[in-house]
This record gives sequence, structure tokens and C-alpha cells, in this order.
Amino acid sequence: MLKYKLLAAVAAISVMAVQAPSFAQDAADPVIAKVAGAAIHKSELDLAMTGLDPQLAQLPEEQKRAAALSGLIDVKLLAKDAEKEGLQDDAAFKKRLAYLTERELHNAFFKKHVVDAVKPDEVKARYDAEIAKIPAQEEAKARHILVKTEDEAKAIIKDLDGGKDFATLAKEKSTDPNKADGGDLGYFTKDRMVPEFSEAAFKLEKGKYTQTPVKTQFGYHVILLEDKRKQAPPPLEQVEPQVKQLVMRDKYIELLTKAKADAGVDITDPALKKAYDEANKEEAAN
Repeated sequence: MLKYKLLAAVAAISVMAVQAPSFAQDAADPVIAKVAGAAIHKSELDLAMTGLDPQLAQLPEEQKRAAALSGLIDVKLLAKDAEKEGLQDDAAFKKRLAYLTERELHNAFFKKHVVDAVKPDEVKARYDAEIAKIPAQEEAKARHILVKTEDEAKAIIKDLDGGKDFATLAKEKSTDPNKADGGDLGYFTKDRMVPEFSEAAFKLEKGKYTQTPVKTQFGYHVILLEDKRKQAPPPLEQVEPQVKQLVMRDKYIELLTKAKADAGVDITDPALKKAYDEANKEEAAN
């Protein structure tokens, strides 16, 4: 688990209902309702709102609050009846409550030492490291004229040799939808075009056009190379969320590695141990 999550609404509210916490009433956490004389505070409603079903989350704010309050009241009503029947003392319930408590503690620890611990300079350093691993790709900026037959393409090349403007010819003769832009394709890397087109375009010198028609699955092209450059990496602002996830992942793995080493993990079921080890190996490799 690499993303911090609050417990699902039912789990969170179940723990809350069983433990029946007493919230201090003040201006910041007012009482918003009462169930069988027991107060429901704003903080409880806020917690219930975090676990709303995704479909309900699309509702207007007041409708979401009403839906969350309705669910919270339902839970408190039945939880009170459950206490009367002594279900809080059921062994299976105690096990589930212990598990939910540990999971929420895990989430709180994760938030404190992973999510909230990520610093801007760590994100920047990881961004620089990842960018350094990526070889800069070459980009070409080109125009093209697409026609159906080789003879048409040869006639266009003859017109270009005679001094006619490439963009003007593209507007007049190209069958490509971008003809209105004079055949302008902007900047592209080799992998964005079909191989025959890319091979011809990247072989050209800046300002030169193909002297023979270039055949692809779309027809026959005449290509003009306007510029070449190294592709700029995406700015940090554009990929910051993804880079932050990498930093969080490293912090999480570091925490778990230390915790496992300090506490020790012993899986007695051979088949389960094998599956666990393989899953962890795969996770570490990603």
C-alpha cells in the first residue's frame, strides 16, 4: 500500500461507535445532532464524510453532509442495540476491532513518517535523478504534403524545385487534415510517426525537403524539415505528483525494511511463505 487512506466509512464509524469517544464541545466542534441523548459532533460527521461512496461524493455539499449524517445516525442506533446485546464482547468482533485499530495506526504512522515527511528538496533531487536516467530524444519539426499517387508527389517536388512555397502548396494540394496549417506537424519524436516517414524526416538537413516521394500506408508524402532539437524533459511542476509518489514509496519501503529487521517475520506455511517472498521481491523490483 503506497497511498495513505482513511479507513472505509463502516470500519471507521464502527470503531468510533464501539469506543463511544467523548468529544469536547466547543465552537470548533459543535454538536450537530443527538441520538438517544448522545451527542454527534461535527468532527464525527467530517470523519463519516471521508468514507462516502464515490457515487454519493458527486452530490452537492449539503446533500453529501445529509447522506453522511444519515449513515452516522443509522450506525449509532444499531451500535447502541449491539452493545445492549453484548456484541462488543464477542471474540470475532474483538479480533476485527483489533485489526481495524492496527490498520488505522498503520495509516497514521504512514501519514506522519511518509506523506507528511516528504520535503520539496527530496522531490527535486529525485526528479533530477530520474531525468538524468532518460536519454534526451531528438525531435524534428516538419511540414508535409500528402497526396494519393507518386506522380502527384513528384509534380509537387518539381514545383518546390521551381521555387514555390511549401506551405502554400500544402494548402492547395495536400489531402491531410492539417493542410490549412500549411502541412505543419510541429515537433515530434521518431516513435510518433510511421517508420518510413520518421526515417525520411530525420535524415533531412534543416530547411531541406525530400527529393523523392515517401510512401507510407497513408499515401505519398513530400516532407520539409524545419528544425531539429533535443526534446526538453517535462518540468518538475508537471510531474511533481508522480515524483512525490516515488519518494513516498522509498520512504515506505525503508520503514518496512527496518521494521521487519527489528521485529523479525516468520511465516510457517511453506506455500504462503513462498508467495509472500515472491510478492515482496516483485514489489522491491518495481
